[in-house]
Amino acid sequence: MTAAELTAHYAAELGETITVRRYTGGGTNRPRFDAQCRGKAWGYSATELVGSIQQGDTRVLVLVQDLIDAQFALPLTPADKLVVKGREIAVVSPSARKAPDGTLVVYDIQARG
Repeated sequence: MTAAELTAHYAAELGETITVRRYTGGGTNRPRFDAQCRGKAWGYSATELVGSIQQGDTRVLVLVQDLIDAQFALPLTPADKLVVKGREIAVVSPSARKAPDGTLVVYDIQARG
């Protein structure tokens, strides 16, 4: 599959709106940048609780093209946050899923909070 085909496939499958949030500066009233993107969030099953994955963690897929369109500076890092169903959660481990040609298509994120 080409990068365009994979992006179209994920765009059709990812039906939730996920907010990717990046704070800058310090203090309690620090500025933030929010980017809305298509995604999907769900909990890990009991058999997936290995390594750094803990009970209560959330797995989130987000479409990279939506982040690019929102001018969100890539890459996604553990300092970033996600807003899923109105709740802000921390990015623990973002993993890039790429097309065979190396184009970044989605982030597969382990989140906590």
